[in-house]
Amino acid sequence: QVQLVESGGGLVQPGGSLRLSCAASGIIFNRYAMHWYRQAPGKQRELVAGISSAGNTNYADSVKGRFTISRDNAKNTVYLQMNSLKPEDTAIYSCNAVRRIPALFTYWGQGTQVIVSS
Repeated sequence: QVQLVESGGGLVQPGGSLRLSCAASGIIFNRYAMHWYRQAPGKQRELVAGISSAGNTNYADSVKGRFTISRDNAKNTVYLQMNSLKPEDTAIYSCNAVRRIPALFTYWGQGTQVIVSS
C-alpha cells in the first residue's frame, strides 16, 4: 500500500518559515519525481516545486528564491523549506509522487494546512 504522509504545516506570521515533510512508503522512492502542490480557498491547485529522481529542481515563479525543495532518498522523504512566507502562501500543501517508466504511476498525500497570518 502506497502512502504519502505530509507534516510540518501550521500557523506562521508573515516573514516566518516552515519546513514541510512528506514521508513515502510502498514505492521505490528514488525512482519517483516528487512535487509539492498547493490549493488556496477558491483557487485552482498549482504546482509549487518539483524535484526529479536525479535531483533536478523547478519552482513556480511566485516562490523562487523563497522556497527550497529537497529529498533524502535514504529516508524516503521530500522536504519543502519555506522562507519569507507571505499571506498569499496560505493554502493546503500536498505531496505528489510521479513515475513514468515503465508506465505512469502517480500518488498523492492528504495535504497539510499552511496559514500565514499576523
